[in-house]
Amino acid sequence: MSLNTLTYSYQTWDAKINKVIAFRSVVLEDLPLIHNWMNQPHVIPFWNLAYNMERMGQHLQTALTDRHQTLYIGLLDDVPMSYWESYWAADDIISRYYPAHLCDRGIHLLIGSPEFLGKGYALPLLRAMTFFQFQHPETAKIVTEPDSRNSKMIHVFKRCGFELQTEIDLPDKRAALMFCDRQSFLKRWK
Repeated sequence: MSLNTLTYSYQTWDAKINKVIAFRSVVLEDLPLIHNWMNQPHVIPFWNLAYNMERMGQHLQTALTDRHQTLYIGLLDDVPMSYWESYWAADDIISRYYPAHLCDRGIHLLIGSPEFLGKGYALPLLRAMTFFQFQHPETAKIVTEPDSRNSKMIHVFKRCGFELQTEIDLPDKRAALMFCDRQSFLKRWK
């Protein structure tokens, strides 16, 4: 399979950054790209997945078969530059920390390529992914739980429309539990 023949799951043009934002499903052939990103200095402290290629391959295979989540590559003007996990919150460990509705979605993300950092892309990308997740008509809430130390991402989530609920202790990190309500989000960004 050629990575160039994969179709996008969602695509939109963002006028502020003058770029096409797109998301496509991750395939096993993305392993070298994801391995590289997970081993970037700005990613390691928050994802803790700086594995060798073999172990990352095993991790990716497991993640791709996990029915509660879907993995995406985020692209700007057809250039892969970010990794995303969209998950059903009710089937995730996060449901132990709040009363999750069956259609609540969750988001994890990272910008992998260092050359895309500090250019104002995080908010447009997150906004596009949030619109994408709200395409599920029964999803009224999107949750996220960034590492509490990741103040830059927490700031971006807030700017997008996510509201801090509380800090929680997950098995692998102290996290900021944040919610984004469909009606508030659509009112903010229409």
